[in-house]
Amino acid sequence: MSLKYQVVPVTSFSQNCSIVWCDETMEGIVVDPGGDVKQLEMLINELGVKVVNLVLTHGHLDHVGGTEPLAQALGGVEIVGPHKDDNFWLQGLEGQSQMFGFPLTQAFEPNKWLEEGDKIHFGKQVMDVIHTPGHTPGHVVLFSEEAKLAFVGDVLFNGSIGRTDFPKGDFNTLINSIKSKLWPLGKDVRFVPGHGPESTFGHERASNPFVADEMPLY
Repeated sequence: MSLKYQVVPVTSFSQNCSIVWCDETMEGIVVDPGGDVKQLEMLINELGVKVVNLVLTHGHLDHVGGTEPLAQALGGVEIVGPHKDDNFWLQGLEGQSQMFGFPLTQAFEPNKWLEEGDKIHFGKQVMDVIHTPGHTPGHVVLFSEEAKLAFVGDVLFNGSIGRTDFPKGDFNTLINSIKSKLWPLGKDVRFVPGHGPESTFGHERASNPFVADEMPLY
């Protein structure tokens, strides 16, 4: 029994949408279906994954733009997340669409907001929900302790961190989320960021110029 995943870059922002599943039951989730719904639907069918939830890490358009159409295409699966503090982003999706030149995306609310300590179940797998504000106030991270794997959205990247210049973003809050919520999970944890290549928490603690343990004194 193990957790499997496939990352699919979607939209012109190359946002990492992840199809994640239990290889014993083939039940799974889709994390951050930002767009390119037909491509996602075809791949889900090819893989043979029975999607039980669409899970959102935060409310930015490139992460949520394809959510409602994909939910409908998959027979009305439930949308869960992010934390309710990102509701203002979801309610502003029409404005985000115009600002970024994306197809018009209507405002929506998930079937369920996520809180710190919630758990996402699919097949025999479970992922912990960790509230990690800073990039957005309602950002969440999904963590599988068994697989030592985290889906971190736009909190942390290979060699960088999420932007904090959007409304209700905050640099110090983001740094605190990374150091106090993610680092304790272990240096051997691999993570899938919202954009770009994967990395491990250990690698970022050693070399990431924003959050490394030993910042050089230049």
